[in-house]
Amino acid sequence: MSDTARALFVLACTFGGALVGMRIRAMLPEHHLSADSKDTVKVAMGLIATITALVLGLVTAAAKSDFDAADGAVGRGAADVLMLDRALARYGPETKGIRESVRSHLVARLELTWPEEGSGVATADGTEVTLSIERILDRIGELAPDTDARRRLQSNAIDLGDDVMQTRWRVLQDHGISIPRPFLVILAFWLTLIFTSFGLLAPRNATTIGVIFVSALSVAAGVFLILELASPLEGTLKVSSRPLRYALEHIGR
Repeated sequence: MSDTARALFVLACTFGGALVGMRIRAMLPEHHLSADSKDTVKVAMGLIATITALVLGLVTAAAKSDFDAADGAVGRGAADVLMLDRALARYGPETKGIRESVRSHLVARLELTWPEEGSGVATADGTEVTLSIERILDRIGELAPDTDARRRLQSNAIDLGDDVMQTRWRVLQDHGISIPRPFLVILAFWLTLIFTSFGLLAPRNATTIGVIFVSALSVAAGVFLILELASPLEGTLKVSSRPLRYALEHIGR
């Protein structure tokens, strides 16, 4: 199920719960709608609303942290690729083929993660893209430096390649992680209870229905943002590809 579908599910549950609450209000005896009864409902729903707000705040912070971590990893990976290319360039013309492989690796990463910004066709999966770095490292290790300066550049290139590979594996490890379905079900249940209480206590007219719908829509939008932040490399809200595209523009020079 996509993040949009999950958000629409939350919207249907909350707004539907409000309509059900209005229906129940019309069926209840008058003494069930006394001031004391309404106060009890408000206190109980206030408790649920407080718990829901705390959970949503914690989940939002965690999702934003994951998004920022992925964004930082992309930036570090781009810088490492650029530095790797420069180290190979300084080594000498023998590394021309390796530099072309580095560029091909970067193109494949962009096509895989941001296909909508390129040809739209990913030529390799995530594991293949990562393994290409291992092959590049093997080729760097096969170089035969004949001076101390070249030996330092070879060692530096190997270290940078290791950093690129570690960053890539870390990104793959976090790729596709989303909010667990049981959590969403429980969250939708809490929100539905809250909105049902809105319908139970509110008069049935166009103004209240419109306000409740806008509130339900806002809650669903918030859930959508949390789900998108929790999956920073897929969906509508992705980390920016700008650092890697900048690296692609300058690599090989």
